[in-house]
This record gives sequence, C-alpha cells and structure tokens, in this order.
Amino acid sequence: MLTKLQAKVFFLGGTAVFFGIFLVLSIDTHLKVPDQTNEKNLTPAVIAGKHIWEQNNCMGCHTLFGEGAYYAPELTKVVERRGKDWIKIFIKNPAAMFPGQRKMVKYDFNDEQIDQVIAFLEWCGNVDLNGFPADPPLRDALQAMGTPTPTIASSGPAPLKKPVPAIFTTASCIGCHQIQGQGGAAGALIGAPPLDDVFRRYDREKLITWVKDPQKIKPGTKMPSLYGVAVNEAQLNEIADYLMSLNPASATPTAPAPVPTPAPAPAVQPK
Repeated sequence: MLTKLQAKVFFLGGTAVFFGIFLVLSIDTHLKVPDQTNEKNLTPAVIAGKHIWEQNNCMGCHTLFGEGAYYAPELTKVVERRGKDWIKIFIKNPAAMFPGQRKMVKYDFNDEQIDQVIAFLEWCGNVDLNGFPADPPLRDALQAMGTPTPTIASSGPAPLKKPVPAIFTTASCIGCHQIQGQGGAAGALIGAPPLDDVFRRYDREKLITWVKDPQKIKPGTKMPSLYGVAVNEAQLNEIADYLMSLNPASATPTAPAPVPTPAPAPAVQPK
C-alpha cells in the first residue's frame, strides 16, 4: 500500500517519463516528415495540380490517401498503376476510354493543367504511407492466369522480335495488352488479349476497322475508342503495320550470299 507521498511521486514521475517519451517520438516524427512526404519534389506543377484537384472537388468521387468518397477508384497509386500517358488520355475524354461505363465528368482542361494534375498524383504515389494502399491480393494470380505460355506447339513459329513503336506507349495500348513481353498489367483483369499473335485473328483491314470503332463491331466491349482521341490515321496504320509484321511468314527471306567464282588458273608457258 502506497502512502500519499509515494503515490504522488509515482504519478508525477510516471507522467514525466511518459511525457518525455511522447516528446522524443514527436520530434523524431517531425524530423522524418520531409522525407516521408516527398517534400523535396513539391514542384510548382505539383502545387498547381493540388489546387485543380481541390477546385474541381475530385474527392467528391475519388479517394486519395484513403480519404474521400468511394464512388470512383482510389488514386493514391494511379500513376504507378496506369501510367502518365493513359491518365492523360482518360482525363481528356473519359468516355472514349470506357464507352458507356465510366461516368466521370469531362473537364475541359488544357494540356498544361492535365500535366499538373498528373504531377500531383505522381507526387502522392511517392509519399511513404507505410504500405498503403496494399497490393491487391489476387493481382499476381490474375496476371499469371492471363499470361500466355511462352511456346505452343500448334501456334507455329514464335513472332519476330521487333522494337515496340512509341504509339503503343503514348496511346496506352500496353497498359492493357501484352506485346513482346511488355505491358499487359490490366490484361487479365479486363480480358485484353496479348497482341503477339493478333495476325492470326485479323488481317490488316479488319484490324484497322476494329481499332477505329470497336463498339460498332462488338457492343459493350471494354476496348476503348482511341481513334481521333489518342491515335490518328498515320498512327493507326503504324500500329497495323507493326502487328502484321510480327507474322513470321511476312519476314523477307535473306538472299544467300553469292558464291565467288574462282579465278582461272594461269596458263602454263612452254619452255
């Protein structure tokens, strides 16, 4: 049984010790804040993007750092998930990327404003949130299910290895489709097939018709209508030519090197 003096000393001493621990932890946390919050990358573009985010009440639909509404997707890691080119196309015209599915407002942002919003979202994705948001538990399994086997006996020779044109990145084709081992992160989730053997399913004209208006050919498809939004006529032909060139049968056979004709032996002079 403690005396009044002992109880008083115990209370005041315990309070002082735990207040000291709290003070030390608070100071340590504040010293780590600049690195954890990615403060060094708070550029004017990031700040401008945050103002655009707030002025247009984006959190009325989206969550960021776990805060906001739950009507639309969480955007803390959206740049890592989708890529800058995909986001830029989506903000310009959400209906083109997800015809009849997404209800996002079409904001009339100019290119600079879109880049600022993306810069802000990229900054958010680099903040140290101690593992938030967690990776989807089935993502790796779904991607593995959607990854084609390297070789199939009945599929013929493997496609030729060619550099992927830039349009596949700028139009975000490889955000959904896998091509030459690149991209395809969302392929298994939305059913986007790999494109290495698309020449077996489509000829050039059918491929162009499909990319121009996929909803007309297959209503309800998740393939976005990118023609006129992110892909022009020349780029569409570049895509078709590239995918058709993956057909090994279209490779130009290498002509055998000519066999040099041996020089005639010198005539033997009579003695």
